[in-house]
Amino acid sequence: MFYSYCILFFIYSLIGWLMEVLLTLYNEHKFVNRGFLLGPCCPIYGFGCIILYLLLKPYTNNVIVLFILTLFTCSVIEYITSYFMEKIFRLRWWDYSNLKYNLNGRICLETMLPFSVLGVLSIKYITPFLLNIVTISKLTIIITIILLTIFIIDITISLTIVFKLKYVSKKNTDATYDIKNAIKKFIKTDVYLYERIIESFPNLTKIAKKIRNKF
Repeated sequence: MFYSYCILFFIYSLIGWLMEVLLTLYNEHKFVNRGFLLGPCCPIYGFGCIILYLLLKPYTNNVIVLFILTLFTCSVIEYITSYFMEKIFRLRWWDYSNLKYNLNGRICLETMLPFSVLGVLSIKYITPFLLNIVTISKLTIIITIILLTIFIIDITISLTIVFKLKYVSKKNTDATYDIKNAIKKFIKTDVYLYERIIESFPNLTKIAKKIRNKF
């Protein structure tokens, strides 16, 4: 089951990344490689969908109860993720303060409702279907190991980038271009990895600080 859930994690992480990219493309009319990692992967979707399935699959016979529990669980996952990421990195990765019915800007009803509907669909139909078609073989194990290796490398590089840059959050402000300009003052060469993080989270405001160790 370990390898099956690993495959599920990467599938849902990719789907989440695609959703984020398409939403940004629709709203901002440009491609932005969304997410914390460099590759096409949003781990919160992967972990979230697996947690939802493991916790809530006993309630699949009652759609209303399942929806309510999914709404609550999704809200808790996103709130906790936002809180600890802000504490660890000293920056706010997303902010819903400009939307109605938000809680400390970390979660809001407007975003949770559609995600809860998708969560119900994943628990009742998508995850069981994927678990049925994923067969464990030597090839599956090899692919899983390769994906996990790439994932770990990606996390390492991404964390290094973030810890080299000092940020604080500024609510309701799109500071994408200000951040880019501030970084370019200290980094003469245009580094893709830095721009990757900056474009993915445009609500961050940079505290300009000289970076001595270049990539």
